[in-house]
Amino acid sequence: MIKLHRLFKFAAAATLLQAGTPAFAADSLDALLQEVAAGRSADSQAFEQRSAAYNAASAADQEKMLAEAQAKRDALKARSDALSGQFSANDLKINELGKQLQQKAVSLGLAEVFGLSRQVAGDSATVLEQSLISTQYPPAAGEPDRAEVLRAFAASKGVPVTADLERVWFELQREMVASGQVARYKANVVQPGGESAQGDVVRVGPFTAVSGGKVLQYMPALQSLNVYPRQPPQEILNYVKNLEAATEGYVQAVVDSSRGVLMALYVERPTWGQRIEHGESINYVILAVGLIAFLAFLWQLVYLVFVRLRVSAQLKNLDKPVKDNPLGRVLLSFKGDANTIEQEADVAELRISEAVFREVPKLERFQALLRLAVAAGPLLGLIGTVLGMIMTFQSITESGSSDPKLMADGIGAAMIATVLGLGIAIPLLFGNALLTALSRGVTQVIEEQSAGMLAESIERQRRA
Repeated sequence: MIKLHRLFKFAAAATLLQAGTPAFAADSLDALLQEVAAGRSADSQAFEQRSAAYNAASAADQEKMLAEAQAKRDALKARSDALSGQFSANDLKINELGKQLQQKAVSLGLAEVFGLSRQVAGDSATVLEQSLISTQYPPAAGEPDRAEVLRAFAASKGVPVTADLERVWFELQREMVASGQVARYKANVVQPGGESAQGDVVRVGPFTAVSGGKVLQYMPALQSLNVYPRQPPQEILNYVKNLEAATEGYVQAVVDSSRGVLMALYVERPTWGQRIEHGESINYVILAVGLIAFLAFLWQLVYLVFVRLRVSAQLKNLDKPVKDNPLGRVLLSFKGDANTIEQEADVAELRISEAVFREVPKLERFQALLRLAVAAGPLLGLIGTVLGMIMTFQSITESGSSDPKLMADGIGAAMIATVLGLGIAIPLLFGNALLTALSRGVTQVIEEQSAGMLAESIERQRRA
């Protein structure tokens, strides 16, 4: 097809030269067609002009003009034959040189070397395109980046030159060296709002890049560094700030060995608020029950602590009971005639028991509520688990497939409800045990002291 195209161009050029017009080089078949049409029009005009001049001339001039035309035709024919022979000779020479080059390449083993170099360039182009080190070495204006250069070399069919092989070696060497470095450089960073701003970027090998106290994400398709819309916890950001502030020596840093995959999953992980919101209303019911029980626990804990302190102070001064503590109120309720205490012992004992029973409800306040919350928490969590499984089966029914991602959504909601139920039940269980121990301790002191005072009064009366 190429040779035929060349013959067309040669024929058109020969026609135009014979017509006395300049030759044009056609770059496409359409251009060649236009040049042929223009040549035919010029030939027609030249023929009409020569015909008119020939008819207007005398017989002698006509013979002369005919002889000149035949001589010119013979000269052009001879030149055409010479050019055709030269073209054939050059074509044969090119083919012969190509065979020699191929034979020399095979004899030297260069064909295998070139093929291997193209394969390495193709594989390396993909690696360089996925590497965030490319942001440190951007291409010049109007030039392809280093991945495109290697990919073009891998797709080429010609014999590579020294510069091509050196470029492959240079890019591989630069990538290996940069992979073991911690570098600081200027680069464009795309903010969460979409605007791009140049800033100082700290790169840890091909793994992690940070800027402005935030973790960056490398986008291979855009060849740019983006700020994660959601940043990791403050603990990780503290390591990021320490890394940016360091100038020498060693410093602790967070490095994602998966080159951004784990960090992307980590920052996209939903928060506890989002998980609770996803579990629908049952999670809020569990939290409400837990909050009410926790406030009741705190209230009663503070009350029992103050009561124990006042009871301890009353134990040091039993002869002067006061009404600011349960023990003092029980002691004050023991009123009887010292001369008839032995006869009124049963009445006094009943009066003391009444006073103790009057103090017990305050000391054991909210314990029944805590026990109820401990029992209700896991049951409410079980309801949330059932609702989550219903969501899972509903998503499978709607989609018609058992996609793990669809199932994980409902299962995650089910597990959060279970965790919340157990999360409020277990702490409240220990809290209820603490309140029970404190209240029993105060009750035991009250009973011991009241019974002891009654026994001491009776014994003193008998001795008298």
